[in-house]
Amino acid sequence: MTDRSADLVLAAEIAGNAGRIAMAQFGTNPERWAKTDGSPVSAADLAVNDYLKGSIAAARPGDGWLSEECADNDQRLGKRRVWVIDPIDGTRDFLRGRTGWAVSVALIEDGAVTVAVLAAPAQKRLYAASLGAGATLNGKRLSVSGLAALDGVRLPIDAANLTASFWPSPWPGSAVAKPNSLALRMAMLAANEADAWLEGRSIPEWDVAASSLILTEAGGVLTDRRGAPLGFNRHQPVLHGIAAAATPALHGEVLGRLDHALKIFAARRAAA
Repeated sequence: MTDRSADLVLAAEIAGNAGRIAMAQFGTNPERWAKTDGSPVSAADLAVNDYLKGSIAAARPGDGWLSEECADNDQRLGKRRVWVIDPIDGTRDFLRGRTGWAVSVALIEDGAVTVAVLAAPAQKRLYAASLGAGATLNGKRLSVSGLAALDGVRLPIDAANLTASFWPSPWPGSAVAKPNSLALRMAMLAANEADAWLEGRSIPEWDVAASSLILTEAGGVLTDRRGAPLGFNRHQPVLHGIAAAATPALHGEVLGRLDHALKIFAARRAAA
C-alpha cells in the first residue's frame, strides 16, 4: 500500500468513526453555545474534534493540524503535511435535526490537498478522494455532469436568489437542495446533483479543503472569486470566495457572474 493509499484508509476510518460519534448526539439537543463571531458550536463538535485530533496525533505524530474547533498557531506552517479538519461542517443543520452536515477531513501536502474524506452519516454518505486517483461516493466513482453552458444549470442556492437583482440576468436553471454544509454543496457537483456553486465571502480553509479535492477529482473546476487556484495551509487560512463548476466553460460563466455581483455589492456599500 502506498503512503497516500494508507493516508486515505486512515482518513476514511477516522471520518467514519467521527460521524458515528456525532450521530450519537444527533437529534438529542446537545449542549450548545455561540462563538465570538455568533456561529453555533456544540458539545458534539468538540467531541468529534477531540477524537480526530487524538487519532491523527497517534497515527501521524509528525503531521500538522488545523481545525475549526482548535486555536490556531504557527507550528503547522513549518510542516509539509497538515491535516485540515472541520469536525461538523453545517452545525446549524446538525442542531436543527437536518441532514445537511458532514465531518470533513483533508490532508494537505506542500499547500495542496492530496487526500480527502467527507462523511455525511445522516445521509449515509462517505465521499473520498486521493490526488490523481479520482473521487468516490460510497465506493462508486464520481463524475461531474459535463454541463458546459448556463441553460439548465442546477445551483444549491435559495430559489429566490435565482432572480436576484445583483446578477446580470436571472439564472436560466433551477435551485436544488442547499445543505448548511458548504462542503456538501460542493460535493453535490462532484455527484452530478448540481452543476455550479459560488460564494463571494471569504471562507475558512476547513470548510472546503476536503470537498475541493473531491470536486476536482470528479472532473470539476474550482477557483477563488478572483479566478486563482486554491492554496491551503496558509498563514491566514482563509480562501477569498469560491467559483465552482462542472466544466471550464461553465466555470467562466459562473466566475463572470460572481464578479458582477461583487461589484454591485461594492457599489452599494460605497453609496451607503
